[in-house]
Amino acid sequence: MTDEHHTFVFADLAGFTALTEAHGDEHAADIALEFCRELNRRLPDDAEDLKMLGDACLLRVAAARDAVALGLRLTDELGRRHGFPDARVGMHTGGAARRGDDWFGSTINIAARVAELAGPTEVLLTAATLQAAGTLDGVGFEDRGTYELRHVTAPAHLYRARATGPFEVSRMWSVDPVCQMRVEVQRAAMAIRHGGSEVFFCSPSCAQEFLRKPERYARQAGRSGS
Repeated sequence: MTDEHHTFVFADLAGFTALTEAHGDEHAADIALEFCRELNRRLPDDAEDLKMLGDACLLRVAAARDAVALGLRLTDELGRRHGFPDARVGMHTGGAARRGDDWFGSTINIAARVAELAGPTEVLLTAATLQAAGTLDGVGFEDRGTYELRHVTAPAHLYRARATGPFEVSRMWSVDPVCQMRVEVQRAAMAIRHGGSEVFFCSPSCAQEFLRKPERYARQAGRSGS
């Protein structure tokens, strides 16, 4: 059966490899499972979590507008927590073939490739998803241009969805340059002054690793957001 009215969404954690190397397989697995559990609590009606692939979850959402709204919730609510990596989301809308509980087709492949291009806290979508979603209150779309996608013949025009409503920044954030986990500045385990600015860490072990190889991690130091 082929259905033309679904949006496929890949959501995963940015910097998950760095997290695994810094804190070990057990902790990384716990973070990935928590991410997918929390994700499932936020699924809209007529949506399903199809499978977990490491730290990534593949979702099917019937309405593109619901997929966009879900993506923004995931990057805001799940990817902006102390001691948790930033989430990133990619999606595409189109046809797919269903076999039992699984879905197959280029729509899913393109969604995966779009997710690969998303940065921390970003929600990227194709022109097909943008057209299907229409106008959403409190959401703006930033044109990101055309990209060649890995193993996909036709280039894809991508857009970034962003919440446009007013919000209050009540906490100051940084990102641990070693493990890539988000750190609330006031709750940082350690802070080190480097290159004229403070670098914040989730744990003493990450701070010690930074001091061992500061040139390796300096380009990630101080990346922050609201």
